[in-house]
Amino acid sequence: MNSATDAILAEWSPPWLLTASILVFAAIYVRGFLAIRKTRPQLFPEWRLVAYLSGLATLWLSIASPIDGFADALLSAHMVQHLLLMSAVPPLVLLGSPVVPILRGLPRAFTRVILGPLFASKPLLNIGRFLTKPLVAWLALNLTFLLWHTPAAYNFALWNEGWHRVEHICFLTAALLFWWPVVQPWPAHHHDYRWGMLLYLITADFVNTALSAFLAFCDRPVYSYYLQNPNPFHVNPLDDQVVGAAIMWVLGSMIFLLPAVLLTLNLLSGRMEIDRSPIGQRGRTVG
Repeated sequence: MNSATDAILAEWSPPWLLTASILVFAAIYVRGFLAIRKTRPQLFPEWRLVAYLSGLATLWLSIASPIDGFADALLSAHMVQHLLLMSAVPPLVLLGSPVVPILRGLPRAFTRVILGPLFASKPLLNIGRFLTKPLVAWLALNLTFLLWHTPAAYNFALWNEGWHRVEHICFLTAALLFWWPVVQPWPAHHHDYRWGMLLYLITADFVNTALSAFLAFCDRPVYSYYLQNPNPFHVNPLDDQVVGAAIMWVLGSMIFLLPAVLLTLNLLSGRMEIDRSPIGQRGRTVG
């Protein structure tokens, strides 16, 4: 094994508080999920459990595993970390529809005394509805994404571990808001965004593509951290930047475009069914 890899693995130790927190949330969800399955199994099929636990496992992998050590040394590894945190964890967790199982999994006294008043608070509900509006959620993700990838903010986060954690929290929070209108888990009110959601996903991919293309075709390393702190793998910083940009461009685009394709097929199939119906045919003839 490479000596640099050995050094990173030797220095790594699991963050026990984060690991314990993830395990607690997993246990609470499983407890609530099993309770719901006893009476309403059709509402929570097994794939929701798999999605939620996969999301938590990916969260641990992205910021608590040795990947975090490699991300400090290589821009390409840092981009993998960001992709997992922003593009894999949020949709997986939200596909698990976590609110109901977590509420069922918590002690009833805690839910009634602490969480009950919060869920009944109109100001908090209004804030939640505002933050998950498509325009607000789109701006939250893309502005957070661009601001933290400016050279000043990016370098500052790498030199300051505390702010690096803040960066991760910002990415995860903004991504959860972004994917909320797409997945629409309970207690979200179901909205039929239709073609608007397609635009929502494609324009987000434009932002990802623009930043990726800039990093890929720039003729110099953008982030001075990798010049002042050469990586132990002796990879040229510009080559590392190009690889990182390619990862972000290809995999990042797939995260946005795959649901966009599925949504398009769904919308077209629905339209074809309407057109084939007698009502649709009459409407087309009259028009």
